[in-house]
Amino acid sequence: MKLLFVCSENRLRSPTAEAIFSTYPDVEPLSAGISPEANRPVSADLIEWADTVVVMEPFHQEWLRNAFPLQFEDKTLVCLDIPDRFPFMDPELVELLKARVVQAIRL
Repeated sequence: MKLLFVCSENRLRSPTAEAIFSTYPDVEPLSAGISPEANRPVSADLIEWADTVVVMEPFHQEWLRNAFPLQFEDKTLVCLDIPDRFPFMDPELVELLKARVVQAIRL
């Protein structure tokens, strides 16, 4: 399963998710951000690559649907509701990501 994790800057939450789920069998994770200054800006190609797009906050979901409407016609989009208050690989963030992704996607 190809999972694209999206946050704002692609510096903390989505790279943490990419690192965590890279160890899961049958999961290919990538991460991106909606900001033009993101480490890896989200693109139509990345969305098309993914089986499921996982965002951290509701405004990411809205932004993606507005920016890439054609790519989301038949794409699963999941919001985890994880606020931007965690450092990279923070233990609480890791636990939230594991619990919410497994629940939402049934890994």
